[in-house]
Amino acid sequence: MTAERGFYEPGVFDMRAPRPRPTALAWMTHALATRGKFEHPVLASPGWWRRDERPEANFAASLHGDSPAPYATYVPPRRADAGQPRPILISGATGTLGRAFARLCTTRGIAFRLLSRQDMDITSPESVERALERYQPWAVINAAGYVRVDDAEVDAERCFRENALGPELLAAACGARDVRLVTFSSDLVFGGERRSAYLESNRVQPLNQYGHSKVEAERRVLERMPDALVVRTGAFFGPWDHHNFLTLALGTIARGERFAAVEDVVVSPTYVPDLVHTCLDLLMDEATGVWHLTNEGEVTWAELATQAARLAGLNPRHVEARPLESFGWTAPRPRYSVLASERAQLMPPLTKALERYLEEDEIKPARRVSGGGRAACAECGGTVDEGHGDGRCGLHRKRGDGGVAAGG
Repeated sequence: MTAERGFYEPGVFDMRAPRPRPTALAWMTHALATRGKFEHPVLASPGWWRRDERPEANFAASLHGDSPAPYATYVPPRRADAGQPRPILISGATGTLGRAFARLCTTRGIAFRLLSRQDMDITSPESVERALERYQPWAVINAAGYVRVDDAEVDAERCFRENALGPELLAAACGARDVRLVTFSSDLVFGGERRSAYLESNRVQPLNQYGHSKVEAERRVLERMPDALVVRTGAFFGPWDHHNFLTLALGTIARGERFAAVEDVVVSPTYVPDLVHTCLDLLMDEATGVWHLTNEGEVTWAELATQAARLAGLNPRHVEARPLESFGWTAPRPRYSVLASERAQLMPPLTKALERYLEEDEIKPARRVSGGGRAACAECGGTVDEGHGDGRCGLHRKRGDGGVAAGG
């Protein structure tokens, strides 16, 4: 309460917003004062101080997800005076974002079910209804979708089906059942004509089919369910997978090889643990509408790789900064797609996120991870593996049904 330790706990009101923003504690206080009771699905589980798997001594570490690989299902022990906890449904079981939500829900003691496309196909209304009926969730987090930005130019029908129709069907079903919904959009809804960060109220102007699909998804979701939470975010990086931009970059540089990255596209990268924790907080707080969530700061892809290399004690001269045109991408990209929020800046600065990424990275042996060769990924500009002819890094070659586009 009296010293800045790099973590802000807002309490009843979050003072990071232009006006004090009521949190879940504000709604609880109001309910207790007016009705004498307060109900929330997560209260069916014991507090963190009562759970064996999260003792008080591990509280700080748990904020950053220092827990085992995610389960497909987690049901925390219930309080003696409460029923079985209702879960959050998380779509996108094979994607980075879906697995990160599962991991941090486990850390935070939040019941969840992590669903694959076979468990719940979001493009099928029947499949969505079956899943909602079977699991009786109190919230759905949609971390599934089509993420291949270049492929979308020639596969627009599938892209729109997965990115626009799927979220719309979820919104319709969740709205009918009074189930909360979180879904994700992208910085690629903007056209790059600005030279200052885009805010939630700025006009969208997508340049490619992927961006158009996200604009259409936002419109359909909020039309069907005005109190849905739609999160626009930038390309993300995290400590728990082998295939994100920074892990590939540092692995390549550590081997003394050159890593090609874009020098003239400015973005606001997003650290996955920060994004997931903030989304869960906003979900608890009953936040609605469009929110921009990225770590504060802006860099080019080449600058990001260079900064990370310096912090890791590697030679930044191995970063080969190249212009956008040299990568031969099919889909046009905005030259500037930095996000900021007029609602509240809830996530830490990018510099702090980079420091924590290097501290928390579980793939430290992956300074030797596959990702060699000097060709540039057709999706994010990172280095691709030799011997593969599809022009993509490991992230975009292996990614399945979940996550947000990781670059470019």
